[in-house]
Amino acid sequence: MAALQRRKTEEESGRRRRPRPPEWIVELGIGADRSPVQVHAGDCHMAGRRRRAVSRDEARRLLATGLEGCTHCRPAARLHIIELSTRRSQIAVCRVRTGRRSRRATDGRLAGRPDPRRPPARDE
Repeated sequence: MAALQRRKTEEESGRRRRPRPPEWIVELGIGADRSPVQVHAGDCHMAGRRRRAVSRDEARRLLATGLEGCTHCRPAARLHIIELSTRRSQIAVCRVRTGRRSRRATDGRLAGRPDPRRPPARDE
């Protein structure tokens, strides 16, 4: 009984001493320079293994300089950077209105365009 009590006490003290998770994370790229790739919230499940913790101010600065934010945790919205989150959504709306093809529509089915990767069909 004493051993169980001691184990429970140790587990509880371990939980209290565990460092808090970071509030903001920057996902780093591959290679020697390891430049930042995306900004994530600290609790985002989409952040990769190569990452480092950053402060709130640095996360805001990185987003303002053009670094992409995660599409799942939406750090621009959480940091109340309204112009960044609306600007990106306006770009997406503009692409839909102008009829420009997206990455998903590269097979040519959009707007009846032929697929540039396939050779033209032979008329027999």
